[in-house]
Amino acid sequence: MTEPVDSSYTDAALPIDERVEILLGQLTLEEKAGLFFQTMITMNPEGSLSDGDETFGLPGNVEYVTHRLMNHFNILGSGPTPEAIAGWHNKLQELAASTRLGIPVTISTDPRHSYSDNPLAALTTGAFSVWPDTLGLAATRDEALVERFGDIARQEYTAVGIRVALHPQIDLATEPRWSRQLQTFGEDVELTCALGAAYIRGFQGTTLGHDSVATMTKHFPGGGPQLDGEDPHFAHGREQVYPGGRFELHLKPFEAAFGAGTSQIMPYYGMPVGTDLEEVGFGFNKGVITTMLRERFGFDGIVCTDWGLINDSEIMGAPFPARAWGVEHLTPRERMIKALDAGVDQFGGEACPELLIDIVRSGELPESRLDVSARRLLREKFVL
Repeated sequence: MTEPVDSSYTDAALPIDERVEILLGQLTLEEKAGLFFQTMITMNPEGSLSDGDETFGLPGNVEYVTHRLMNHFNILGSGPTPEAIAGWHNKLQELAASTRLGIPVTISTDPRHSYSDNPLAALTTGAFSVWPDTLGLAATRDEALVERFGDIARQEYTAVGIRVALHPQIDLATEPRWSRQLQTFGEDVELTCALGAAYIRGFQGTTLGHDSVATMTKHFPGGGPQLDGEDPHFAHGREQVYPGGRFELHLKPFEAAFGAGTSQIMPYYGMPVGTDLEEVGFGFNKGVITTMLRERFGFDGIVCTDWGLINDSEIMGAPFPARAWGVEHLTPRERMIKALDAGVDQFGGEACPELLIDIVRSGELPESRLDVSARRLLREKFVL
């Protein structure tokens, strides 16, 4: 028999932390597990719910929301009109409202205000306003302009239902051969600190609230110094080095981002080489996420991994192995446990809540560990 639902968590007059505890206390293990996964989702061009996408191997909208009980998604594609995106978003929220507790869906996006068109990094604008890529914004050296851009982008995002920006990318582009410099503010640390903070203020405001778009600032602790300029989306680029021992330099933009109140952080794929840290990817690295991010910098927001750390996948029929650098020998189950032990709250690009459920039921991870992250994830939904 289904337990009656205490709907007092919907009372906006109650403090958010109290609402979180009321809702968390009613979540089943399956509902908690659904919070931990954020992956790509598609819509039909005219704004109806999608049955999935064969190119990226994505299930349909109904499967995600009502069967896997997921409610965080990264919208893929840039062709539909704003009206279509808003209509699809409303239908998706109606679907979410039909679930037992009616937890709303949170939609995120990669950058979609410039000329880039790469489904793994940035999307072409479509009907959104057109601006320079981040490196072009950096060339203006104008904090007020960058904050104005963030505010305009915020208004366009919220108009169609997007509430999380999978950016800014504040890596220092100290390796000139690295292929992802275009989405950074360049190599100058002071400029990156100033413009990165302005960008966050534009999207979030002075404090995160109902009109904000939360920023998932990346890629902690700095993704620029790649060995030979190769990128860690691929195995040949998995090592991250620090010429001259300048690890601390790459942390400075993140200190500025914390000062601006960034709500979320994404660690990068790379694995540090030649430091005192464990030589595993940052998403599995307890020294980076717990010791450095949580304890040293006092960050208590959401930590979401970069996309696809746990399971191998296929894109356009070709194998695309998990970016599990330094832990390739571990099973997906072991990788998930290691990432949670490191301190992450959410798995980007993954959609396997059944694996997390089984890990808890087998006794390998206490359900109380899920509660720690679930509080952060639910709290942000209430704040937004």
